Amino acid sequence: MSEYDPHKSVEYIYDNAPAYAKAKGILAQLEAYKSSLKSMLMKHSGETSIGAQEREAYADVAYQNHCDAIGRATEQVELLKWRMLSAQMRFDAWRTEQASNRQIERITK
Repeated sequence: MSEYDPHKSVEYIYDNAPAYAKAKGILAQLEAYKSSLKSMLMKHSGETSIGAQEREAYADVAYQNHCDAIGRATEQVELLKWRMLSAQMRFDAWRTEQASNRQIERITK
């Protein structure tokens, strides 16, 4: 078994933190804008009742495209999050292994 370098996990997390933060920020912007977009589409609808305006807004291509963008942004955030958590778990497993090895050395001396 090859020796594991825990610094690689730490470096991975450090190097990818900006990308994760940016993806999270984009997702937050998209989520915040969703209500504004719906309101603007309802306002420009030719319908008079709120229910009909809402229906028109949800059916609009711009709203559907925006929802697709939210889906893609969520996918990117989740991918980065789980990769970073995986790196953290690898580091934690290494740390536990090292502690166990030290304990075994103490017992066998």
